[in-house]
Amino acid sequence: MTIKIDRKITKYQVQKPEDKPADKPEGQAAAKAASEARAAAEARAAQPGEPELVRDKNGRTAKVIRMHERLERPEVLIGSTYKIKTPISDHAMYVTINDIVLNEGTEYEQRRPFEIFINSKNLDHFQWIVALTRIISAVFRKGGDVTFLVDELKAVFDPRGGYWQPGGKFMPSIIAELGYVIEKHLQTIGLIRKTQLDPHQQKLVDEKRAEFQARARQADAFAKSHFPAGAQLCGRCSTAAVVMMDGCMTCLNCGDSKCG
Repeated sequence: MTIKIDRKITKYQVQKPEDKPADKPEGQAAAKAASEARAAAEARAAQPGEPELVRDKNGRTAKVIRMHERLERPEVLIGSTYKIKTPISDHAMYVTINDIVLNEGTEYEQRRPFEIFINSKNLDHFQWIVALTRIISAVFRKGGDVTFLVDELKAVFDPRGGYWQPGGKFMPSIIAELGYVIEKHLQTIGLIRKTQLDPHQQKLVDEKRAEFQARARQADAFAKSHFPAGAQLCGRCSTAAVVMMDGCMTCLNCGDSKCG
């Protein structure tokens, strides 16, 4: 209904749903809804290190453990070891990354990196290896987005120059190759998506690769010939054996000559 106000308003207060009289049905419903909302908010605002309460797709509440620095190391971890052999060092490096499995056996199961170890016989790298493994392991256990480590490590350049890997890939430094190893591991456990070409680009690359391989096979066929290099194709025997002899083009395979 309409109420006419004859005096000047000096102060006001907004009535909240929980302020309604509890004896009225709408007041009771509003108070109950507000209480449930506060309880849900308190459940979601879990303290660091405690399980987080979430609702699954069926509406049921489940406790989910997130990666954090207070998480204790379990007795058994899943590990993967990668070998790094560079042409600038006589000894190989072995990088081991151990993962922890969170919420095992549930739909919220996650595999996250927990620690890293680097082993090498080269004592020249001992100090920075120890420092780097401790820092990276601390970042892993901190939780959150740890994928930034990949870009930071790959951006390190050796002032003495990098090196080429087998297969033709240039590596700017040993630290950068360590970043590629961590990137490969994070792709394996699903933290980083592998970059893939779209179907049109993949088709173009496949066509160019097939064209190059066809040219290479043709070049190899001529390269394995027993006749001198640079010999031309004979129109009679279809062999690359035609050379200039005594001022006349002569085939060394069948003897055909333009001079008769």
